[in-house]
Amino acid sequence: MTNETVATMVTEFILRGFSDRPELRPVSTACFLLIYLFALLGNGSIIAAVTRDGRLHTPMYFFLKNLSFLDVCYTSVTVPRALASTLLGSGVISFGECVAQLFLFVTLCASECFLLTSMAYDRCLAIHRPLLYRALMSRKLCVELVAGAWVGGALYAVFHTANTFSLPFCGPNVIDHFFCDSSPIMRLACADPHTNEEVGFAVGGCVILGAFALTLVSYALIISTIAQMRSASGRRKAFSTCSSHLATVVLFYVTGSFAYLRPASHYSPTQGRLVSVFYSILTPSLNPVVYCLRNTDMQAALRKLFAPSP
Repeated sequence: MTNETVATMVTEFILRGFSDRPELRPVSTACFLLIYLFALLGNGSIIAAVTRDGRLHTPMYFFLKNLSFLDVCYTSVTVPRALASTLLGSGVISFGECVAQLFLFVTLCASECFLLTSMAYDRCLAIHRPLLYRALMSRKLCVELVAGAWVGGALYAVFHTANTFSLPFCGPNVIDHFFCDSSPIMRLACADPHTNEEVGFAVGGCVILGAFALTLVSYALIISTIAQMRSASGRRKAFSTCSSHLATVVLFYVTGSFAYLRPASHYSPTQGRLVSVFYSILTPSLNPVVYCLRNTDMQAALRKLFAPSP
């Protein structure tokens, strides 16, 4: 880079927000605030219910509690900052804050991906190897799987963040998004981002598809085991224990794939914001509903949690 380019390096970015149209910002702000509060209430209730109810101190609910904690962090990394920027009328975010936000967001996103794979493995053991389940899925293994999800997410985030911000940024500095995401940031680089985009796409695809493939293997064994059960009630009970997780997996991977598993040349700022709303805000908000809809144990624990004291 020339001395002139170095002298004009970007020190802050401006987030455009949820909408390009000023007249829609009050409505969008109110909607996303309500969704965010619903996500906090729903996921916080699951964490409290699992913690307080001794009947839910099992591996399945241990993973569910950690998933809810991830979802609280997941939405809190982006939504409060976007809401504050809209309300204050300024979307200015420093370069360092933008780097930190991308790193935290990718860490949480990748950790959730790995945690969903661990949850599928847990359900696979419970249904495919029920007699050995308690011995295999020990408390130690549960903690190791959750810790591994966090460490794996952080390591991937280090690569993803470094790959994004290794590009030079000397202007413009307006990010056409409501948070610091890699695709809209790379579009602002003063150098050709093609190589970085291709490397990020390849590595991200391997990580996401690898975790998804392991999840599919677990569900292939689950479906095969359920199909061999002679009792219809046994099949219904076995399927009910994993149907909520399967719905969460579908929501997470479908929306996430639209965001990241597509060529950079097909990126559209408007579509990028819309897809990001689904996988970073709506999906974490819907997870508590999905897990409580058919889970009678969770419903009972929540009623007990919110029931007035005698």
